[in-house]
Amino acid sequence: MLNEAQIARYHEKGYVIPDYRLSDDVLTTIRRDHDRLLDRHPDFRDNCPALLSHDLAFLNYARDSEILDMAEQLIGPDIALWNMSFFAKPAVNGKKTPFHQDGEYWPIRPMATCTVWIAIDDATVENGCLRIIPGSHKEKRLLLHDQKNDPNYTLQQELNPSEYDEAEAEDLILEAGQMSFHDVFLSHGSEINTSPNPRRGMTLRLMPTSSVFDRDVADQMAKARGGITLANHSLFLLRGRDLSGTNDYRLRQPWAA
Repeated sequence: MLNEAQIARYHEKGYVIPDYRLSDDVLTTIRRDHDRLLDRHPDFRDNCPALLSHDLAFLNYARDSEILDMAEQLIGPDIALWNMSFFAKPAVNGKKTPFHQDGEYWPIRPMATCTVWIAIDDATVENGCLRIIPGSHKEKRLLLHDQKNDPNYTLQQELNPSEYDEAEAEDLILEAGQMSFHDVFLSHGSEINTSPNPRRGMTLRLMPTSSVFDRDVADQMAKARGGITLANHSLFLLRGRDLSGTNDYRLRQPWAA
């Protein structure tokens, strides 16, 4: 569980690194599952934005009771998992993730999500660890982003330079098995990886069920940006009940209506 100082840090800084970490055995299993995913989908070498649409085995890791206990301390007892992703920054030529806010991409209304970012390998400055701007979440608003079409980026929405000062960024160095929890409005990114070591990170996207995953908004966002819609994502009620009364927890295939 998070102690009082760690909870206060999350609310003040926008992120926290708990004491809990995954075991070596669990990490080995995750790496094996990721290898299996890449065997079937080599196009996910840099980023798989929707793990559960392609392999439900990853859902097992989101059911970790220790992780959910800590998430409950931050967002309450009613928790839905609405996405998992895998940012696999390969050795030597791993792509950059531009500074952004997660909420810029997401059809959550009202906007509320805690991301659990799990280091599957050691995440260092040399191999492109997360870089975060502490306290950038406090205004609880989405900042101005610019549309990019850069093949060297993992994501194509980048914070406008007027919205942040990269000199304020801190490196989030993690050992394999460690994790960070960060707020949906926190500004963050990561550099390229030219080192000989991979930097794989798996994320859980946990939202309080008082918020709604709005599928109409997902379609509107996709049409406006020309990207893939999130409207067919499956939601999983991991703890408690659906406070909104409108979230749809039917299992969906990514291509289903």
